[in-house]
Amino acid sequence: MASLEEISAKSRLAEEHEGITFDELRLASRNHAVPQEALRSDVTPAGLHYQLTHYDIPYVDPADCRLTLDGLVTRPLTFDLAALRALPRHTVRVTMECAGNGRAALSPRPISQPWLNGAVGTADWTGVRLADLLADADPTAENGYVVFTGLDHGIERGVEQDYQRGLPMEEAAADDVLIAHEMNGAPLPPQHGFPARLVVPGWYGMTSVKWLAGISVQAERFEGFQHHAYRLRQSPDDVGVELTRIEPRALLVPPGFPDFITRTRVLRPGRVELEGRAWSGWGRVARVEISTDGGATWADATLEEGGLRRWAWKRFTWEWDAQPGEHSLRVRAHDETGRVQAIDPTWNRGGFANNADQPLPCLVLDD
Repeated sequence: MASLEEISAKSRLAEEHEGITFDELRLASRNHAVPQEALRSDVTPAGLHYQLTHYDIPYVDPADCRLTLDGLVTRPLTFDLAALRALPRHTVRVTMECAGNGRAALSPRPISQPWLNGAVGTADWTGVRLADLLADADPTAENGYVVFTGLDHGIERGVEQDYQRGLPMEEAAADDVLIAHEMNGAPLPPQHGFPARLVVPGWYGMTSVKWLAGISVQAERFEGFQHHAYRLRQSPDDVGVELTRIEPRALLVPPGFPDFITRTRVLRPGRVELEGRAWSGWGRVARVEISTDGGATWADATLEEGGLRRWAWKRFTWEWDAQPGEHSLRVRAHDETGRVQAIDPTWNRGGFANNADQPLPCLVLDD
């Protein structure tokens, strides 16, 4: 009989000139990126928002679901769905991005979900503040860790597990961290975590545990599999750096119309308003630059006014006098902390946090 190690794929890098594998294609058929034309919307419709499911989408009977909060607390709590929905509601607009966004552009390519640059979306998440639940439970570990357990169960690199992540207490108790039960004003869709999920604004999406079943306060740092999996490593034995907040990124709404296979954009000459969205988990976006010549020259885009939505992407625009010929459109975002979107990819074994801009080829026709 095969062991767990024998049936579970190990972490590996693609060989030189190796194309997308059948396993990667199978992952890609289960998960999906946002179509970049959907970046025109402030809020991404649930069906267009990026989706990544590690294992299976669990079936949950609403009548049977329970969420527990236990561990090092004075008052352990248990909620059914009705009780959770009856608690004071809070809504936060959050841009969420997968940590592996941009992985497929790396060389050598880490074998995993082959994201290009569309593993992102922005939604209005509604639920109860985690800080309020923690206050009611009264943790006895003041500087402890909070561990979140989802209902999705599977094997990864030979380890059988429930999907789990952890947060330091100070991060878990931040004002905008939610136990969400609605997305864009409707109950969570099954693929986005029904009946309830964690939403941690500013952090990469692996932190926002879906199909949430358990919250546990513990004294020690969480050291589960998913904590060690999401680290920036250069070699298999490298301890690496923990992955947390989203690096700055800007994406363009593709102008014109596409070629079916290559997705090259085709435009008529003349004035074209280029637009897109920019975001960062470290601070508000302060500047976006656009290049139409592959990065040889850059111009400042106009950022949309208003900054009340701390955790949501920001719209930018720029007027382009499109002249006939081939062009390569590029963008880069700067945030208020001084972080800048990369032009060239920074490689790591997991293919994480690659926020490097991917050029968008355009052909302007000669009328």
